[in-house]
Order: sequence, then structure tokens, then C-alpha cells
Amino acid sequence: MKATFFQLSEDVSDKKNFRLFIVFCIIVVVFALYLLRLLSMQTVESSYYSDRAVARKNYVTVLDAKRGEIFDCHVDEENVQPLVTNTDAFAVELIPGEIPDGEYDTVASKLADYLGMSKAIIDQLTTGKRRSNEPIQIKINVPLTSISNIAENIVELPGVSWKNKPIRTYNESGSISHILGYVGKISKEQAKLLNNEGYTENSIIGQAGIESQYDKLLQGIPGSESRTRDAQMRFTDDPPEIVPPKMGNTLVLTVDTRIQKLAEETLGERVGAIVVLKPATGEVLAMVSYPFYDSNLFSSENFSNEYARLLENPNRPLLNRAINSAYPPASTFKTIMTTAVLSEKKISPDKKIECTGELFHGGIHFHCHKKAPGHGWLDLKNGLAQSCDVYFWIIGRDYLGGDLIAQYAMEFGFGQSLQIDLPGQASGFVPTAQWKSRENLGKWTDGDTMNMSIGQGYTTATPMHVANMMAMVCNSGVIYKPHFLKEVRDANTGEVIQTVEPEVLHESTVAKSVWRTVQTDLRYTISDGTAVYPMGNKLVKIAGKTGTAETGRYTDRWHSWMVAYAPYDAPVEDQIVVTSLVEDINEWEWWSPYATNIVIQGIFANQTYEESIKTLGFEYLKKQVGRQE
Repeated sequence: MKATFFQLSEDVSDKKNFRLFIVFCIIVVVFALYLLRLLSMQTVESSYYSDRAVARKNYVTVLDAKRGEIFDCHVDEENVQPLVTNTDAFAVELIPGEIPDGEYDTVASKLADYLGMSKAIIDQLTTGKRRSNEPIQIKINVPLTSISNIAENIVELPGVSWKNKPIRTYNESGSISHILGYVGKISKEQAKLLNNEGYTENSIIGQAGIESQYDKLLQGIPGSESRTRDAQMRFTDDPPEIVPPKMGNTLVLTVDTRIQKLAEETLGERVGAIVVLKPATGEVLAMVSYPFYDSNLFSSENFSNEYARLLENPNRPLLNRAINSAYPPASTFKTIMTTAVLSEKKISPDKKIECTGELFHGGIHFHCHKKAPGHGWLDLKNGLAQSCDVYFWIIGRDYLGGDLIAQYAMEFGFGQSLQIDLPGQASGFVPTAQWKSRENLGKWTDGDTMNMSIGQGYTTATPMHVANMMAMVCNSGVIYKPHFLKEVRDANTGEVIQTVEPEVLHESTVAKSVWRTVQTDLRYTISDGTAVYPMGNKLVKIAGKTGTAETGRYTDRWHSWMVAYAPYDAPVEDQIVVTSLVEDINEWEWWSPYATNIVIQGIFANQTYEESIKTLGFEYLKKQVGRQE
């Protein structure tokens, strides 16, 4: 049946109406979507766009605060200079979001050329941030010539800016770097950890030493500079709103730079360490570790290469041997043994033991440092003075035992944290029978006890632990926490905010009468013992103990120890403790007792290293430097 004209017309009309209906619906939906989006922008997202508008109108630059300065203990003397201060320098920043589309590579390449760096570094810094309107620090310590070149071509560098950024400057370098440490740009891991404490990805923080330990005290409070921009993103003539930064606190250390330099020159180019401690308070007057580094390297243009060079050095200059390395304490440990003998009363100190130069035990011949015929018959006082191994082997094996010796060692602070205010300290180690069994090293033997009795075997201690050991003798049973921080002061007013008071670290239960005998025996060890010549001093009376540690690495070289205090006959408030360690990697010269005496002479006579060795008659011991005809 054929369709009529009217039927066809109706079909066409229906189709047109349907199409118009579809178009109408699309228009309604699109209009509704636009309306919803407009409502969202005006209500839900109004604060976001308001903030963006303000950000576009007001350009805020963070003004970096200077870190607090660091002084030694002579801070109040005239014309004193800080150990650590700040030098004005420039930092270049980039806001990637201000670079027009398609021009990033051009801008980054030009900026890299002006800064003398690889574009790849800029690419790495801006990865995932190409649309960011936050400034990204590209380079610090930029010279004025580079800033001038950037300023002259700033039209070609949209998004690039620069600001004053203080650079840490160390007026005293050398061995004090192990105390002061250094600063560096915060790492990604550090930034995540410290994100809620005011640090940002551009923060400069302490990475070692005092700079790290007291970073929060040294960090200042950043300021800001807000400048207005017009619609074309150009700065207007309106005066900027400035909130000035606040400098970090001033730190005053216990360190005496005169003593530090004296100890540094005395140790010389010998791998080892020297510690000078005030036993009555725990104040560290000097701490030298060789080799050392220059803290200024970490603010230099060539930082990466210099750091790599330090890491590759086999003598490990970044290692602070005074607190980070533990060694067999050797015969210095006989100080602890003497205290144990007198306190426990398991054998009379007057009882004599014969040294024939060796002791046969367990099928092994243990040789004293004095070969046959040995030292002969010795009591405790002379056993300590002559540092007789046979005497202390027998005392340890037959009268004290390993567990009791370990107990006394720990009472002196061995095997425990120093709690010194520097990061990365070693605790040393005191072995026990339980430890050896737990580690599947076999049963504890008398041989282990004998080794421990003379500071060998598994026992280890840092030079600071050995200094603390002698401090306990000086204080008749008390060790104060060793520390470097003396005061915290306001950077602007100089007002003292905090003063560090002495804090007890270990306190012994040993009777006071025992300590008086130990002090007397240590004085006798210097006046009539093994170190009578190198420790001879006409200015002050010295008490102390030598030590020579076998390491198994060499047959003709050993770790050389000396720990002493002076003046022996002065109140403890006027005494100082000096510990010297020279590693076996050095040519053997038994330098530690000489070094200790030189430092003591220099301190109490107010003499330099050269003056001290001349007074003591040690000039002939000076190592010749350079070519000699």
C-alpha cells in the first residue's frame, strides 16, 4: 500500500521535531553544566581562586634568616672573632609556572649557561613541577658576575629571580671541623622527616658536628618580602611589605681554641686523636682527630668533587676518632683493674707476685712486655707503675674473674653511650661470658679473662671513654657528661638564654679511700714508672697511665695510648685530663706520652707547641718536614 503525500509530510515533521528535541536537551544539559561549574567556582572553589588571584597580585619572596654564630669559651674577650659566621651571597630561583608554554627548554638552557651548570640539573630539580608557581632553588653561592649577566638578560628569563642567601663561613678550620661540623642542603629524606618543624625543601641544615646537634637553636626565623604585580605580571611602584628575618641563636662552646691549636700541632700528621677534658664539669676544652677536613669545602662550588675525595681517602678524614672509633684500651685499663683490686679486697695490694717475663697457661706462653727475666716480684703499686702484664694476668685470672672485671669496666662508663652532644658516637664494648655464649663464640675461658685484664681481647673504648675513666679518678667516683655547649645567647641582645650545668653521667659506689690510693698509685706510675722520662715535667705534677695496644696488623707497630691528669696536687676544679691515641698505622715512635706532656705543659705555661717542646727538651723528637740537606 503506497503512502500518501500527507503521510510523508507527517513523518518528516515528526523527525524534525525529534531532532529539535535532542538539540534542545543538549543545550539544556550544557547550560546546566556551565551553571553548576559557575556555582562551584563562586562557592566551593571561591577561596582557591581568591588565593590564586592574590598570589598573582602579590609576589612573596622568602628572606632567609642567618644561622646563629658560634664562639669559643673566650666570647667575652675584646676583639674576639666567631668560629663560625655568615657571608652574604646570592641564590638563584626559578618559578616554572611563569615560563610561557613551549619556552621552558630555552629558558632552562640559557639559565644553565649563565650559572655554569648542566641543564640536566635544572631539569631534575623541576621534574613534576613545571606548572608550579612556587620558587625552586636552582643554585646557591652564585657570584655577583653571574647575577649581573642574568639581570642584563632578565627579559629572556621569565620566572628567574635571585635573592641574598647567607653562606656559612668557618673562620677556624683544621681539626676543629670535627667539632663544628658543616651545613648542607636538606635531603629529601630529611625534608620529609622535618616537614612539620618549619623546614622546606630549600632549607640549609646542619649535617655534622655542633651544626647538626644544635641545628634548631642555630636556625633563624625566615622573613618575607611581598611585592605587587599588575595584570601583565609586572611589579608596580607600590612599596614592598617586608617582614625582616630573625637571626638564629649564638652558641658559646667550652672549646678553647688556643688549646685546640696546641693539641692539633702536637698530634701533627699522625693518625689518631687527642682529648682535653675538664673533669670537674665534663667540659671539653679540645678534641683533635687526624686527619681532618675543612668545613668550608661544603659551601664551595666544587663541593661534590671535594666530598668524593674525602670519602675515597683511606685514612677517613670525615671520621672523628675521638668519639666515633673504639680501640683496645690496652694498659690504660689497668687503672680499672687497680680500682677493682683495692675495692674488692680479694688480695692485699702489698702481696707480691713474681714476673719472670712470661706466664704459661692453657698450653700457651703469654709474654710480658718485659722479656725474661721479667720484672721480678711486684706489689699492686709497682705492678701498675711498671705496667706488668704477668701481674695483672694473675690478678684477673685468680682473684677477680671476667664478670667482676666487666662490672667495674661498666662502672667507669665503658661499653655505654658517652651522651656527648655530638652525633654518631661509638659506645665501645665490654665483653661478658653471657655475650660470648649468645654470639656462639664458645665458652668464656681464663684466657679471655687474662686478655681483658690488660685491656686487650674483645674490650674496646674510644679516647673520650678513656678520658672519662681518668675523670672518674679525679672526681673520686663521678663522671660528668662530656659536653661542648656552654651557653646559648640571643643574637641581637647578647642576653644569655641558657647555661649548661654539669650533669652526672656515672657515679661509683667505690669508697673514697680507694680513690685516694688510685690517685697516689697513678702519680707513682709517672714519677717512677714506665713513662718517667716522656712525662717528666718541672712545672706541674702529673698522674696517669700509658698503654700499648696490639692489633695483630703489624709486628713492629702498636696503638700508643697515654691518659693523664694535672696538676696532681691541685683541687679537681683546677685539673685537666688529657688523652692521646696514636694509631698503629703510623711509624712507631711511642708518641702519646710525649704528646700528652707537651699539651699539659702548653696549657699551664701558656705556651705554644714550639715553646713547650723546647721547655721540655723534646726538640730532637720533631719530625723533619720536607727535604733535608
